[in-house]
Amino acid sequence: MSARELEEVRRDVVACRRCPRLVAWREKVARDRTARFADQEYWGKPVPGFGDPSARILVLGLAPAAHGGNRTGRIFTGDRSGDFLFAGLYRVGLANQPTSVSRDDGLALAGAYLAAVNRCCPPKNRPTPAERDACLPFLERELRALHGVRAIVALGAFAWDGALRTLAALGHRAKPKPRFGHLAEAEVGPYALVGCFHPSQQNTFTRKLTPEMLDAVLERAKELAGLRLPRPRRGPRSPVPRVGGRARSGGGSAAG
Repeated sequence: MSARELEEVRRDVVACRRCPRLVAWREKVARDRTARFADQEYWGKPVPGFGDPSARILVLGLAPAAHGGNRTGRIFTGDRSGDFLFAGLYRVGLANQPTSVSRDDGLALAGAYLAAVNRCCPPKNRPTPAERDACLPFLERELRALHGVRAIVALGAFAWDGALRTLAALGHRAKPKPRFGHLAEAEVGPYALVGCFHPSQQNTFTRKLTPEMLDAVLERAKELAGLRLPRPRRGPRSPVPRVGGRARSGGGSAAG
């Protein structure tokens, strides 16, 4: 049933046109492509969640990046934030490969599901409160379908707040409201909420978030979710690429 329910949510997400500003922006980005992706066909639609229907961990981001998920059609795929995140998921055994470049690259997740508070790329990575609220019912439906989820990793304060609002709509209200922080934890109904700095270029290039810090969050989420997987793998440490002495931008810093 989980897989069928998630497919129904996926179809509804992709067809959504609730927010005129976001519809106009995502389609403009897809039409007026950036030079480095000028030869690629952009997805240009809302980006659905992705992962294991039997997941015990939900990883939640802000929104698709304009030239990441909005280009590739898969959350956290095709930009530097995703590069950093998937390398960590691979190291702790939640992904079968450390990279995510397209919807047909063979990536599979084990025990984890990825989603975002907003499903369309927003201008300047800033959805309005109304746009956030219009999208949250999709997350509610996903959580209902993901019967096994016990831990939610919130990538950034916006995702933390979105998770709390969604859980409250499902009848699980935390009082007083837990404050976001890296490795902050809160019990909300049957869920454990864990905070993580967002893997944006601003955070990873400045080492506010390191691979070791990300791995610690993911390992803690596995522990809270009661998820036993093969021992963590040695994998890419997500080095910062340099071009001409400066860090290279990868296509957005929202959710991918």
